[in-house]
Amino acid sequence: MAITHLVLFQFVAGTSAATIKDVCARMLALKEQCLDPISQKPYILGSSGGIDNSIEGKQYGITHAFVVEFASEDDREYYVRRDPVHAAFVKSLDGVVEKGQVVDFTDGVF
Repeated sequence: MAITHLVLFQFVAGTSAATIKDVCARMLALKEQCLDPISQKPYILGSSGGIDNSIEGKQYGITHAFVVEFASEDDREYYVRRDPVHAAFVKSLDGVVEKGQVVDFTDGVF
């Protein structure tokens, strides 16, 4: 079953707009850069994201959100636990992202 992976960021105060733009571009680029270890083809089904524009005022510091879609739990597991491209991206966030939150779900499973 498909997995939807939500990633939410709060950047460190004072982070430059250029750095934030770079992080966001690199986050979205993971869709093409993360390759299946056997087929060597991208395995992320979809990736989208942007800056918060909610009018509800319940962001609690979160400023950017991303949605990553995987075809299976195995693909999500590889991405989170073993993909070297994803691991390098996560490491690059040190000192730039104040808070990161992740929520995963399977549509319709409650």
